[in-house]
Amino acid sequence: MQRTYLTRKGQEKLMEELKHLKTGERPKIIERISTARDFGDLKENAEYAAAKERQGFLETKIMELQEKLAQAVVLDDKDIRTDKAYFGATVTLKDLETDETFEYTLVSTAEADFDEGKISVESPVGKGLLGKAIGEIAEIAIPAGKVRYEILNISVE
Repeated sequence: MQRTYLTRKGQEKLMEELKHLKTGERPKIIERISTARDFGDLKENAEYAAAKERQGFLETKIMELQEKLAQAVVLDDKDIRTDKAYFGATVTLKDLETDETFEYTLVSTAEADFDEGKISVESPVGKGLLGKAIGEIAEIAIPAGKVRYEILNISVE
């Protein structure tokens, strides 16, 4: 059994998404299938075929989320250490090339969302930050070359 490590917020987000799919999206698709069925011959009914296909995708997504949540090991904020960059920690970085400062929260692939500043510990940057302490320099090889970040702060959201 493959364990999925999640932060408490990550678990809550996945549970909200699952609830939305089950109580919001699933009834809509069932309604579309019912409406499309009323159009007649199901063999040549594009609306029915599209709704059934969408239902298949939705049910697959629901099963994937249920499996992730069932196999999840949830880390509480109080269990996340801040002496070094570990899973669940928020790391404030300074790009030594551009002097730009930004934050990343180190999370699992299941809850990674770059737009929210959450990067996977399995990504090149995530791997490069793991185990680094405040004041250390992380030299990380990325597809575009090499980046150098100074660790300014490590906290828990």
